[in-house]
Amino acid sequence: MGKKDKQDDQGKEGKTGKYRFIDDLTSDVMFEAYGKDLKEVFENAAEALFTVICQIEKVGHKIEKEIVVEADDTKNLMIDWLQELIARVDVEELFFSRFDIQKITPTILKAKVYGEEVKPELGETVVKAVTYYKFDFKKTPEGYVATVSLDI
Repeated sequence: MGKKDKQDDQGKEGKTGKYRFIDDLTSDVMFEAYGKDLKEVFENAAEALFTVICQIEKVGHKIEKEIVVEADDTKNLMIDWLQELIARVDVEELFFSRFDIQKITPTILKAKVYGEEVKPELGETVVKAVTYYKFDFKKTPEGYVATVSLDI
């Protein structure tokens, strides 16, 4: 099942949902994440990322980690947030399935994330990094939209 099929099956298509995958390239996966506020768009972007990385619906909440990210602006905060999550997969060998932003400003994010140790049977696609290819972060009348490309 491809990523587009998976997302369609979960009913998360369109701007009324949390996110949607907008491109399915050989070496990249691209998605848009939506939120009525910064907290929601950052949580939804993390969920979309882990939908690519693992079978998120099967990952428990056994381990809790606190993450603090700082950046020069909101666009870089989004990239740094997602990069930090990717690093935790690689370094700490954890999959995450719940993301709770505790505090967020345009330059600082503090979150608690929940997951469990990596299990091969839960893995999907190895994500190497967030790229700047077609990256965008904008405020809309409905809230925020982040367009994110992942190098796989």
